[in-house]
Amino acid sequence: MGSGTTDVALIGAGIMSATLGTLIQHLEPDWSIEIFESLDGAALESSNAWHNAGTGHAGFCELDYATPLPGGGLDVSKSIAINEQFHVTRQFWSALVTCGDLPTPSAFVNPTPHVAFVTGAEQVSLLRTWYAALRSQPLFANLHYSDDPAQIGEWSRALVERRTPGEPIAATYEASGTDVDYGALTRALTDTLVERGARLHLHQRVTDLRRDGEGWMIEHRTPTGVATTPARFVFVGAGGGSLRLLQRSGVPEANGFGGFPVSGKFLRTRTSEVVDAHPVKAYGLAEKGVPGLGAPHLDHRTVDGEDSLLFGPFAGFDPRFLKAGSRLDLFRTIRPGNIAPMLTVAKDNFDLLKYLIREITAPRDKQMRALRKMMPAAVDADWEMIDAGKRVQVIGRNERGHGALQFGTELVISPGNNLAGLLGASPGASTAVPVMIRLLQEAFPDRYQGWTQPLRELVPSLGRSMNTDEEWALEIRRATAQTLGLGGA
Repeated sequence: MGSGTTDVALIGAGIMSATLGTLIQHLEPDWSIEIFESLDGAALESSNAWHNAGTGHAGFCELDYATPLPGGGLDVSKSIAINEQFHVTRQFWSALVTCGDLPTPSAFVNPTPHVAFVTGAEQVSLLRTWYAALRSQPLFANLHYSDDPAQIGEWSRALVERRTPGEPIAATYEASGTDVDYGALTRALTDTLVERGARLHLHQRVTDLRRDGEGWMIEHRTPTGVATTPARFVFVGAGGGSLRLLQRSGVPEANGFGGFPVSGKFLRTRTSEVVDAHPVKAYGLAEKGVPGLGAPHLDHRTVDGEDSLLFGPFAGFDPRFLKAGSRLDLFRTIRPGNIAPMLTVAKDNFDLLKYLIREITAPRDKQMRALRKMMPAAVDADWEMIDAGKRVQVIGRNERGHGALQFGTELVISPGNNLAGLLGASPGASTAVPVMIRLLQEAFPDRYQGWTQPLRELVPSLGRSMNTDEEWALEIRRATAQTLGLGGA
């Protein structure tokens, strides 16, 4: 490829591209980087603050991460793994704040306790089991449990005010939880990338990826026509737009993947007395017949310095894969190799389809009733409905080769073809750093060994479990929390 070839092309200016670009600039400062974004700024789709709940997912309150064990009890290994991943992300942010690559931490992260909250005797029993399984783990040593309404009311008045006396309720409380404005974080990272030489191309929608020797030719629409840019390595981090581009690339690793789009909405209030009554993020348990992605949560948010509450999610169906996408998005990703998995998923996930139909047709009063299950004193006039981002659930194949709906973050890496991409969403942004480090390891196997030491300077726990060495991990957590202005570990 010629001298005008960029070393790394990042498609999509969201949190994943910003994180990968920042890592590469620290590891290979001489590499050229170009970012292609179809909209008029960074972080306007899934990374936008109002398109996600902003939870620093750490497993402190997400009950759907746990799975029942055959002999009773719960498997909480996913909660532990995600907590470890978020601590990796926090260490990276801390290192960037220290070296001046990120602004004052309060511009993008704020201490916000995490609460798991349930009602009814059956759910209370489950929460007690969940708490017992996690409380013995070093990373969850500060988790507290209570079924006393007075204590729960100290954590959040909104959860207990006007609640029926005698109703069984319970909650856990983790003081070290966070609220993250991923939009502000993405923009700050992108600004630093550009200041250090990366080129950001706005209003440039990538439409095709073609092999060009050992690299790629990127075709993109500009405001004045169609252009092509050669690149040695391509990362497709375009959110809902990633699947089609990975399919267009022709790499075998993308074969068989499909996507199922889910729209999201939240109720929001900025009424100060309501917001002040709930200074936490509270996650509940999805009702029977409702998939985990429908678990209710009432989140305290801080965006651009203004506090608010979000409640949801309320889901719906829309064939677009991006808010700024096309209603043909779903149909354009159907291929001979993914038709069978998609049909299998449709058959095996009938509960999800019923749930989406109910959500689409749900009237306002039903949505408010859902809110009042968590916040009994909620007043209709205080709340407005806002559109959230698109989630494209990945349809892949399970170990038996059958179609399966996947709710995690799926890396598609073709190291022999110098291309990687990201599919899926949850828990998404909170695990951006460990996911992108894994990408570096698998996409650049010949270079990764030489990157290990500089990576450890950014992430001290790299390659080591924080949940098995309590004293060592606590030192890192305290230092990171202090740098990020989060108080406790």
